[in-house]
Amino acid sequence: MRAYEASSFIEATAENVWPLLTDIAAWPDWDSGVTKVEGRLALGERLSITVKANPGRAFPVKVVQLTAPERMVFVGGMPFSLFVGRRTYTLASEGTGTRFTMREEYTGPFAGMIFKSIPDLGPSFRQFAEGLKRRAE
Repeated sequence: MRAYEASSFIEATAENVWPLLTDIAAWPDWDSGVTKVEGRLALGERLSITVKANPGRAFPVKVVQLTAPERMVFVGGMPFSLFVGRRTYTLASEGTGTRFTMREEYTGPFAGMIFKSIPDLGPSFRQFAEGLKRRAE
């Protein structure tokens, strides 16, 4: 399985971080790696996310889980699960604050081939995690 992951420790409760994380229209304001998010954040809805790491291409995803204030999951890919990208945003209480983790896993028969064409998302994921931290603190 191929994946990218980043996390940050945020000096705020998950209940205080969750509204910032789920305000997807504001992501470009605090994460310069995300340039635009279109759609409505609700279970079963489709979103389109545009990022600087892959300019000129929007990533269509479906919201498959929203569990406040703990987890949000988006899934995108190809028909028949030939390639699936599953992005999970997690907030977990840790001491006096919250551990935020963002992970994207790639599966399916075409995952190896397609993964080679995906730009390195590591820096973008770290930027998102640090941007959320700054916004919450």
